[in-house]
Amino acid sequence: MIRVGKVPLYVPAFGGVFRSSRSPWKVYMRGEGMNMNARMMAVAGLAAILLGAGGAMADRFGTDGNQFTIDFVTISGGTNPTSGYGIVANDYRMGIYEITNGQWDKFKAELGVPVTGVPWDAYDQNPHWTGTSVPTNDVSWYEAAQFVNWLNISTGHHAAYKFTGTQGTGDYALALWSAAEADNGTNLYRHKDAFYHLPTDHEWVKAAYWNGTALQAYATKAGDSLHKGDGVSGTGWNYYYYEEGHATAPYGPWDVGSGSEELNGTFDMMGNVWEWMESPTSETNYAGPLRACRGWSYANGGDLASSYRVGSSAYYQLSRTGFRVASEVPEPCSLALLSLGGLALVKRRRREAGQ
Repeated sequence: MIRVGKVPLYVPAFGGVFRSSRSPWKVYMRGEGMNMNARMMAVAGLAAILLGAGGAMADRFGTDGNQFTIDFVTISGGTNPTSGYGIVANDYRMGIYEITNGQWDKFKAELGVPVTGVPWDAYDQNPHWTGTSVPTNDVSWYEAAQFVNWLNISTGHHAAYKFTGTQGTGDYALALWSAAEADNGTNLYRHKDAFYHLPTDHEWVKAAYWNGTALQAYATKAGDSLHKGDGVSGTGWNYYYYEEGHATAPYGPWDVGSGSEELNGTFDMMGNVWEWMESPTSETNYAGPLRACRGWSYANGGDLASSYRVGSSAYYQLSRTGFRVASEVPEPCSLALLSLGGLALVKRRRREAGQ
């Protein structure tokens, strides 16, 4: 067995920790009798195996007391539906949890200027549900886009969404990228060099419902069934359905991750709060005001199935609407460099300990 001391394999460039898809615990390595080159190869190989096998990874953002992490799970592009939503040919990562009020507050503190802009009524409300670990809510698509841009810019990546004017002022407005700048030449919202982004309809549906051979009706794992939870037992989902009533009393969003783990390692893609898609409702009308939303919420009576999708004005701020973040997968060369960084930390600590 290979181990590298009792030091977690931190990834400095992304501030993350590799985690096994089979366990929530951090991965450690130790290398008795191994020279440094062998250890480097072992760590790089482990990193590639973890991500290639759908391992999760936490990315770190912010500074000092405003630091926070976002956990991601890798979604493979190897298989896809033949039609409809969920067709994504490349590997990508999906946020395991919805963005929380705690993460949102630290983002605002790090940004240092008001999250505001045009139209003014897309920025004029604070979260209705105020718990630190509940999904941030009363957040417009424009606000979510500014959050994602900060994730990119603060980690040395290109902004995903184009805004004109001065950030923090009332003239800060969304614009479209040109076809030459746009992701795949067609997604006029997202820049082709962005790393973090809101999920498109296709990315979100695949992460929630694709089991490798078909889109499931619900995002349940094998052997599980759709059922209400209570936010305490660690099972079920937070939704409302007519005569069955609400999942919790009093009703409202619960802390992210309080229910059942879903098909591909996510939580709360069914219920809790509606989630903004990057995609326009019409799929091609990027100049229009409407964006797609998926997932239902604690307050809605209806269908949690993969086929359900609604549209909402991008400036709406609703107590039952939030978002999660998706991202690209780090390149293999980046993983190797990250692994070297982790080994350098191990070597330094051993030297300090006189080993």
